[in-house]
Amino acid sequence: MAKKHTINKDLKHIERLKKASRKTALQLLPLSVAFLFLLVVFFSMSIMSGTANHSIIIIMAGVLGAYMALNIGANDLANNVSPAVGSKALTMAGALIIAAIFETAGALIAGGDVVSTISKDIINKEAIQDSANFVIIMLSALLAGALWINLATWLGAPVSTTHSIVGGVLGSGVAAAGIYVVNWPVMGAIAASWVISPVMGGLLAAIFFAFLKKKILKKEDMLAAAKNWVPIVLGIMASAFSIYLIQKGFKKIWKPSSETLWLIGLGLLITLPLVIRPFVIRKILTLENRAKSVNKLFNLPLIFSAALLSFAHGANDVANAVGPLAAIVNTANGGGVSGSVGIPLWVMVIGALGISIGLVLFGPGIVHTVGKKITKIDQLRAFCIVLSAAITVIIASHLGLPVSSTHIAVGGVFGVGLYREFSSHRRRHRALEIKAGKLQKRKLVRRRHLLSIIAAWVVTVPCAAFLSGLIYLLVSRLQSNVFVF
Repeated sequence: MAKKHTINKDLKHIERLKKASRKTALQLLPLSVAFLFLLVVFFSMSIMSGTANHSIIIIMAGVLGAYMALNIGANDLANNVSPAVGSKALTMAGALIIAAIFETAGALIAGGDVVSTISKDIINKEAIQDSANFVIIMLSALLAGALWINLATWLGAPVSTTHSIVGGVLGSGVAAAGIYVVNWPVMGAIAASWVISPVMGGLLAAIFFAFLKKKILKKEDMLAAAKNWVPIVLGIMASAFSIYLIQKGFKKIWKPSSETLWLIGLGLLITLPLVIRPFVIRKILTLENRAKSVNKLFNLPLIFSAALLSFAHGANDVANAVGPLAAIVNTANGGGVSGSVGIPLWVMVIGALGISIGLVLFGPGIVHTVGKKITKIDQLRAFCIVLSAAITVIIASHLGLPVSSTHIAVGGVFGVGLYREFSSHRRRHRALEIKAGKLQKRKLVRRRHLLSIIAAWVVTVPCAAFLSGLIYLLVSRLQSNVFVF
């Protein structure tokens, strides 16, 4: 009997070891695939560059660009799909597939053939005309930006990848040529976006949510109210997204006049509610008169929004990965220091594939944080978040204000959650106002995530700048014939 008990105990111990091994293998799989991707880039670059001048620099830049793209995909996926996943309009697997397809399509179709070498013109390129120095600055910026985004992703903090590369360029630029090389008005505008972006996104999301809650969810006959208002708000969404997509997704291949842009938006705003109203009515006939049923009307719009936001992100933010890489390749091939350069197809492919692989391998963690951990999101709240994000970008672009899509999206989540807190407290206070004592406020937004994310936003540029400056000083001291032009 004792022997049988010992055997059973050993079998259980072996089974636990097997489970632990499988768990460890699953945890290491994404890292292994990412490392394999970097190896493929390394060997591909080695074959392509051959015995060309400064081939080592080109290979290094290609690997760092691929590493940066992986991190952009891992962290920025939250902007596009978190509301849809958090509200269960999309599964995580569905979101990953949609995001990967449309991120890649956006980068390759609408990523453009020319890119700025110095992100946001934050440093004066005339002060850095030495080719070797310029290459070290760009390499340092790439590595520092990627390392910071990698750390933020590991900590579960959604940060602006644009701000990360801006910080990288700033730090290495200052280390190379001093603080006078910095365009401080531009840096001031970027710093202002830390406040402008989340506040605008949060306020608009809260306003839309309050409006739809009053006009639909507070009505006795919610389905009748939805019949009137859902086609209208979907028309507003289509109009906003068409303008957003043209401004951000196609800006490098098509720049219509302001009049044309607004006519497109106005046309959709007027015609789409009339077109989709019969479909909304048909769907309403199958629903029950309750909030959960009304939420189902927003499932399809949220899926479309995830696809369109991913396309625009691929077209717009791939420059954060390939801009410095394209600059290094151009300089290494004898192009000198330039404000903008052409993007070779293979450079764009590295950026597009890296972003897509990064979001599939490492994106779910940030999506889970933004979509589920900060506050509870249903389809109506998610709709308000994505709509506010598109409209905020449009307003900011019209006013010439710098904004971050990451900050806007997360700000929208906070805005909806904090409005729910305020509304819940006011409702409970009215119900209990005849009773003595102070009503404890019900917290519907997790303060820990709120404070940690804000802290990550504030330190992104300084931390990326510090890392980049440190890398620049180290590399410039150790440089050999590799960086001689």
